[in-house]
Amino acid sequence: METLPPLKIGKYTIPYPIVQGGMGVGISWDRLAGNVSKEGGLGVISSVGTGYYENKKYIEKEVAGRPLETANFYSKKALFKIFENARKICGDAPLGANVLYAINDYGRVVRDSCEAGANIIITGAGLPTNMPEFTKDFPDVALVPIVSSAKALKIICKRWSQRYNKIPDAVIVEGPLSGGHQGFTYEQCFMEEFQLENIVPQVVEEAKKWGDIPIIAAGGIWDHEDIKKFLGLGASGVQIGTRFIGTHECDASDTFKKILINAKKEDILLLKSPVGYPARGIRTNLIELVEKREGPPIKCISNCVAPCHRGVEAKAVGYCIADRLSDAYEGKADTGLFFSGANGYRVNEIISVKELMQKLVFGE
Repeated sequence: METLPPLKIGKYTIPYPIVQGGMGVGISWDRLAGNVSKEGGLGVISSVGTGYYENKKYIEKEVAGRPLETANFYSKKALFKIFENARKICGDAPLGANVLYAINDYGRVVRDSCEAGANIIITGAGLPTNMPEFTKDFPDVALVPIVSSAKALKIICKRWSQRYNKIPDAVIVEGPLSGGHQGFTYEQCFMEEFQLENIVPQVVEEAKKWGDIPIIAAGGIWDHEDIKKFLGLGASGVQIGTRFIGTHECDASDTFKKILINAKKEDILLLKSPVGYPARGIRTNLIELVEKREGPPIKCISNCVAPCHRGVEAKAVGYCIADRLSDAYEGKADTGLFFSGANGYRVNEIISVKELMQKLVFGE
């Protein structure tokens, strides 16, 4: 039986080359990330919407049941608690944090994640050209940007090496089959040249020019065969998100898991998002309301992402992303936004993280 090689990211060795995608709000928090790291992958805690953790126990102010403003939506206290509880599960195994570049307070949340005990910071949703700025006091923390092209990697490496004398410790290259926000236009998501198997070799080549940065392939990766395929194309590891929702330990609501299990292939579609990029999710009641311009009211209580301009973009697309993702976390089927990768319809049962890792590592 062939096993997969370990993955090295900075000073850390992940026993199996599997990174669990950071999924928010509340899909990958302490239980999921802690268990993935415990089972030999890299568990990744999503820093998005931590104010909702444990029924908003750690926030200072809320309005209409929502964390008020950025400081409460991205609650530092709650993030620390999530890391503390994940550590109880995985001990001192490497643990990551996913911090979106598009959020308000990006620098503060990166620093909070380092202080909370993240060994590796992963950032997508924009080009994080100043990421090292916020980790100067934490030299052991490995930095992993997410890119969708060789050109994007080149820009990051150039800027980081000139400004900070640093290159990324690893790079995730995400193709257009991933769940949530895409690094592509709607049209590009369907074009052959932007599919993951075509962009991975280009990014691998670019990485070699900067000293062989490990490349992690992401977006639509499902099983052992897929992992072997991308390792064969030069990747050092893979990132898998959606499939981990189908685990007992995933922090998502039972409603979310049920909606994913019941989803058919045609239910998973690209949606418009207030962030300005298309996002992949499941057709539910919310999507139908939004299409008729009858979605829930948009009030911008949490002030979550910069590109939304305090609700201007939310009003243009018809929903507030912070409110709708948190409704999904709270199990509100009618008003929740349920993100999924293109293969989400293939989740048909809930299993343990341990069992899923065995399937991924050794084959079904």
